[in-house]
Amino acid sequence: MIISGIQQVGIGVNNLKEAWRWYRDHFGMDIRVFDEQAPANFMKQYTGGKTRNRHAALAINMMGGGGFEIWQYKDRTPQPPVFEILAGDLGIFSAKMKSPDVEKTYDHFHQIGLTLNGVSTDPAGRKQFFMKDPFGNIFQVVESNSWFSFNKKKKTGAAYGAIIGCSDIEKSKKIYSGILEYNTVVYDETKVWDDLSTIPGGKNTIRRVLLRHEFDRKGFFARLFGPTEIELFKVEDRKANHIFKDRFWGDLGFIHLCYDVTEIDTLKEKCETMGFPFTVDSRSETKGNSFDMGEAAGHFAYIEDPDRTLIEFVETHKIPVVKKFGIYLNLYKRKDKEKPVADRVLRMLRFMKVREKHLT
Repeated sequence: MIISGIQQVGIGVNNLKEAWRWYRDHFGMDIRVFDEQAPANFMKQYTGGKTRNRHAALAINMMGGGGFEIWQYKDRTPQPPVFEILAGDLGIFSAKMKSPDVEKTYDHFHQIGLTLNGVSTDPAGRKQFFMKDPFGNIFQVVESNSWFSFNKKKKTGAAYGAIIGCSDIEKSKKIYSGILEYNTVVYDETKVWDDLSTIPGGKNTIRRVLLRHEFDRKGFFARLFGPTEIELFKVEDRKANHIFKDRFWGDLGFIHLCYDVTEIDTLKEKCETMGFPFTVDSRSETKGNSFDMGEAAGHFAYIEDPDRTLIEFVETHKIPVVKKFGIYLNLYKRKDKEKPVADRVLRMLRFMKVREKHLT
């Protein structure tokens, strides 16, 4: 079993093209891995007991990091939360984005009028700032020196991790440390935090635990995804709300965190042993065959953390490399599951760059 890294953060939106345009222009998410309109056949338990039609696209940034699965209902209006989401609420509060120079990134975003909270220092000593996109999602931009294909024109790389609200951090660590292998605790402290004071809920007393993986990830896309981290928040002096209370998966906001994996059968056994069985498994619906995602194919499955935050696993079998020339990367029969795909092959993904004409 190999966990290569964060493949993508799922983001529910009202208008996929509008959201993608914003993420392309500001976060450099300009490579199209797939773009498909189809029924979400296997997710009925999370979509009100009905199969819902959706439009989903996976966009990545060649600087490195996890992508965004931008997700829009086509047959219902996606619902916002009925309350303001505060730090420590249960679920994915923020996606982490990595920057080669936080102050330069902040200055650029400030000049173009984005909603920001000022550069500060996190408990690990890194420069950071929080920002909000036009759709109400909060992102934490943090300093990083890990890049796949550096581009000095881009202000950020892609997703570097997530901040996740928990009701019991020790229980949550059974997934994030025990299954997802974030086995290094960078800090674990409880107080009112100066660097959170300007974000919603940031003036409460919060236990913060930053988790990283001790060793470099292995697997086909490990070099593209790079290192990642998970930060767990537990608010101590108020009752936390569940971010997706009375809403469906796919409604507005961060809907899941997805990891690229191999040997998914072994992973399934491990999850069951640790008390987190798969709640969705595409193989049970496809009779073991690959699930077709338009240009890509593979197996996918979901588990829930102790607060029902959804973690997705995808075993990638096929992705397009240069679609217009019919060049695909077939991974299903590769024997060496630990060996990354050659950098020169992954760099061919740049030919799938999404330009303005593709979004109109």
